[in-house]
Amino acid sequence: MNVRWSKMLECGMLERDRRALRRCSKILCKQLVVDELLIQSLQADNILTESMAESIMAEQTSQKRSWRLLLFLPKRGPRAFSSFCSALRETEQQHLYDLLTQSPEKDGRDTPVEIIQPEEEPEGNTGRLVMATTEKKSERCVDYSLPLPTQEEIVAKRPRTHAESMEFSLDADSPINTPVLPCTPDFYLSHCHQSYRMNSSPRGLALVISNVTFDPCAAPDLDPRKGGEVDDEVLRKVFTELDYLVTVHRDLTAQGMRSCIENFCRRPDHRTVDSCVVCLLSHGVDGAIYGTDGQLVQLDWVFKSFDNAHCPLLQNKPKIFFIQACRGEEMDCGVEQIDGPARTCSPCCEQLDAGREGQGDAHSRPRGDMGRPRIKLPQRSDMLCGFASLKGQRICTAAMRNTKRGSWFIQELNTTLRLQARDTHLADIMVQVNRRIKEREGYAPGTAHHRCKEMSEFTSSLCKDLYLFPKYQPQY
Repeated sequence: MNVRWSKMLECGMLERDRRALRRCSKILCKQLVVDELLIQSLQADNILTESMAESIMAEQTSQKRSWRLLLFLPKRGPRAFSSFCSALRETEQQHLYDLLTQSPEKDGRDTPVEIIQPEEEPEGNTGRLVMATTEKKSERCVDYSLPLPTQEEIVAKRPRTHAESMEFSLDADSPINTPVLPCTPDFYLSHCHQSYRMNSSPRGLALVISNVTFDPCAAPDLDPRKGGEVDDEVLRKVFTELDYLVTVHRDLTAQGMRSCIENFCRRPDHRTVDSCVVCLLSHGVDGAIYGTDGQLVQLDWVFKSFDNAHCPLLQNKPKIFFIQACRGEEMDCGVEQIDGPARTCSPCCEQLDAGREGQGDAHSRPRGDMGRPRIKLPQRSDMLCGFASLKGQRICTAAMRNTKRGSWFIQELNTTLRLQARDTHLADIMVQVNRRIKEREGYAPGTAHHRCKEMSEFTSSLCKDLYLFPKYQPQY
């Protein structure tokens, strides 16, 4: 493996860049977060092939993914280093970017360099790292206890208190801030007629209510939602970039939340825009979320406020909800996957609606034609709601939060909207969020929350594909 490593360092990459990687390899192996965004950035620059990307992401731990990437980079040509540095900045790993780009003279690191490299793959959960020093021929082996597969592994900056572990606050870097990728004119023109109208500017109004701090007297059992303030800022930024007019309210009582939602529903601006977004972030139970005073707001009341009867200005327009709240108190500890054939589902039998002739889009008939009966709408339609956790009959999943990146659900929603909204409709985006949440796993050794799982879900009464067509404005 030492010979292999040396050959890779000799190929392709400029000497000064190889030295920078050698100099920082120990810290990179420990602190680098190799996620899909970083890999996609390197693929977009043609630094990594698809097979390389797959082999990296197939590794079971964060350290192994870092090793694999560091083995590939020196062979990928003179642009590999600058592309890697750009990817670090795009994934909010500025500290590693600074480490790689500062000169050795400034940080005093132009001395014996420790290169961490893996020996043979361990069979169990414990591996060995070989630390090779460039000025010494001898090697010394250090035993490390590697975490279990696919964990959210973080190098702690200080000892974590038990209370923080109970809060499910798993330290990490800041949320990604990659600009929302724009929709192309060709994509808009080929999809706009089969989907919801979405070309107003702004696209719609967005309301974010985020309860972070709760009244210790009125709600002594509701702890502060550490990291909750990160979520509302992430949502404000991403929906602003998606051309929504965003209003954020923090720390409202249950009555304050109701008043805020009622005022939002009555805004006359809904008449001239194509959609609306409502994000509610708080503690919660099945079917309701808490105000800061410990009183509950029923989600069914929220949805009713936006239905076709109570909010006529949004009739036939998509209404999008995101609920970041627990729907129970029990942790999902996950189950071991058993390999086997994929299940097959029986095909659904669809029955044609009776009396279909005469059916049409509400927009297709003139509103002023009083000689014909008006088209009737269902009480509630054209809604999509994403939930951070499942509604369980026996086990309700507690939604995870992270003090620096915010909650898992909002993290993945933010990432997927930024990267995929350009050409993916919202229902498929939510499926991708579900997939990304399913793959995540908590890392809190020594607590009941170690290897904890979460599963998001969404419900939809949308009647068309919903594309947000980011950054595209039709020319009239």
